[in-house]
This record gives sequence, C-alpha cells and structure tokens, in this order.
Amino acid sequence: MVINNNINFESYVPVNKFKDKKNFNKKVLDALIKKTKKEVEEKKNVFYSFSKNFKLNLNSVDLKKYKKFQRIIIIGMGGSILGAQAINSFLKKKTNKEFIFINNLDLKQINELNKNKNLKNSLFLIISKSGNTIEVLSIINSLKNKANFSFKNTLIITDDKKSHINKFANKSKIKVIFHRKYIGGRYSVLTETALVPCYFMGINTFKLRKETLNFLYKKKSSLIKNVINLSKVYNSKKINSLVLLSYCEELDYFLLWCQQLIAESLGKKGKGILPFISIGPRDHHSLLQLYLDGPKDNFFYIFSLKNKKKKKNFRGLFVEALNNANINEVLENQKKAMISLLKKEQIPFLSIELKKRSEETLGELFSYFILETIFMSENLKVNPFNQPAVEKLKILTKENFFKKNQK
Repeated sequence: MVINNNINFESYVPVNKFKDKKNFNKKVLDALIKKTKKEVEEKKNVFYSFSKNFKLNLNSVDLKKYKKFQRIIIIGMGGSILGAQAINSFLKKKTNKEFIFINNLDLKQINELNKNKNLKNSLFLIISKSGNTIEVLSIINSLKNKANFSFKNTLIITDDKKSHINKFANKSKIKVIFHRKYIGGRYSVLTETALVPCYFMGINTFKLRKETLNFLYKKKSSLIKNVINLSKVYNSKKINSLVLLSYCEELDYFLLWCQQLIAESLGKKGKGILPFISIGPRDHHSLLQLYLDGPKDNFFYIFSLKNKKKKKNFRGLFVEALNNANINEVLENQKKAMISLLKKEQIPFLSIELKKRSEETLGELFSYFILETIFMSENLKVNPFNQPAVEKLKILTKENFFKKNQK
C-alpha cells in the first residue's frame, strides 16, 4: 500500500500470470516523467494545462455579469462537458445553484426545458471544441425559440476558427471564450471547458489545480508502480475488460469521464481493453458471480471514498442492527471483502481510495489518470490524442444528413 495525502493506492497483479518482455520498467518511466516535466512548461502542449503558469483565455471580470443567474444550463458532448459534470457531482455541496447538463440528444430533457416558462432567466454555457458538433448544433436549434440565446444569457467556449458555432455567436453577439486547439476535449478538464463552469459553481479553481503536478514530483513512485503493473495487464492479452467498480456515488460522472479518456485514447490499431462502469454494492447482486467465477479476463479499478465518521456497532436483534447501521461502514466492509476475493482468485486490480472530498483530491485524480493514460499509450505505441474512428462516424453522419436535406 502506498499512502498519499489525498489518495491511497493498492495495486495487485499476480506476477506468475502476467509476464512479458514488453512491460514497462522503472528506467523507462523515469525517462517519460523527466520528458513530461519539460512539456509541462512548454506552451502548445497538452501537459501545459498542469503548469502553474497556465492562464485562462479570459478574465474573471468578464464573467461577473453572468453570476446573477441561479440556473446554469451547460450544453456539450463528451470530454467537453464530462469534466465539469464530474466536478459538480463530486463537490455538489459547495454550490447553491441549479446546474443542468445536456450531454446527449435526450428528447425528454429538451422537451421539458422547452416547457419551462423561466428559461430566459437561465444562463446557457455552450461548449464545442470543434464548433461543428452536430449534436450541440441540434440542441441549440431545438431550444432557440424558448432560450432566446443572446449576449445577455449565453456564453460559448470553442476553438478560434471558422465554424458554425462561431458564426452563430457573431450573429447573436454572444461572448466567445476561445479554447486552445492543441488540448483535446477529453484532456481539457483543467482548462476553460471545466474551469469556467467551476466559477459559477463557486469551486476554488486554484485548489483544483494545486496538486496536479504531484505525480511528476512528490508521488511519482505511485505512478510508476501502477503503470508498470498496468503494462503487464495490457501486454498479457489475457484481459478484455476494465471494470470501473465504484463504491462512491459522487464519482459516477468522474467514471464516465475516465471511461471516455481510456477508451478514446487507447482503443486503436486493434489494441486496448473495454472500460465499463460497475456500481457496488448493487452489482454484487447481478454481476459478481460472473466477475469471480466466470472468465478471468477482467482488470478492476476499485474506487471509494474514505469515511471519517465514527463507526456504529451492530448490536442486539437483526432489525435493531439495521436501525443502527452506518451505511458507509457497510460499503467499506463490502469493498474490503471484494478486494479479498479478487486476491484469492488472483484477479488483478488497482484500488483507489480518496481520503477526502475536496478540490485538491479531485484535481489530483484527474491528473493521475491523464498521466497514466498517456504513458500507457507509449507502451501500446498508439497516438493518445486522436480519435480516427470517431471522425469517420462524424463524417458519415454529416454526409448522410447533407444528402437527405438535398432531396
């Protein structure tokens, strides 16, 4: 067990089952960390968002006039919105405003918004890196009559280039916050796409970014150990699925962010393993039998939040014990039992226990997974920053849409 200030790790990979000459070693990872430290201070690099010198493309004064809104409706797809949603979910107690996230073509959600008589009193934050995301454009079109998008109630975050979103912004005189083209959506959580929403949530962005360099300096031994073990899992070709098993409901949207980061960065050239989300203890009663007694082709990330409340003893009759039970204690015991069984069955896992619910903890967690994912791409020899298969679908969708509207 490696103990950190904000995160506890426990990594387990049975040595006899996962051997490969292609596995990472400490020397290789030390070189990668050294290279990354230099890239942190280089502009036009994805790691620059970790830097203490990184500055947003706006001034907080520009946002003050929008702070009066008590309802913020955020429209976006994938990495452009999942980071903000993960932060809001994990730190929800720190904000007293209503946040609505539209991250899919959900007709029910859009229709309910259109029925709202006070929609014009909401702030709309529209995020599209490319400025041409067809789903985002469709949502804008569906809401435009009720939302009355204008400079008074709308902000847009997008790249500085010719696009449909920028054309719409110019026509409606809406303020645009330009995003850096060299930082992709799924890596943008420490930039404008998430930090502007944080401003309206009342989240301390300085604290959120405070611990982002820890795994390159103070805690690099944790990163090295975990990535070495992860390389064994990937290179063995014995593992088909990565189960993101959570015992902390506040991390639900973080897991969605994490799922996209891993799948879209590493799933290339016939490589990668399928990440999917599993919720404990609910899935103990549906999937656990398969996890432990089915094919041994899963690797587990186990997420939990350390409970600091005093434990209550189970005492007396069964019903009385239920009345006095501490739910957090039940969760903790179930997680420990799961870890014990995984070891017994020699199933590899990485346990990630968050010690407190804070901006610093979440920022450190974001940075850890960004580093882990990009380092693993070096081992797999894939480009972690592109998504060629996704682009194929986007092109085909636009072609089909264009042909249909020409008829």
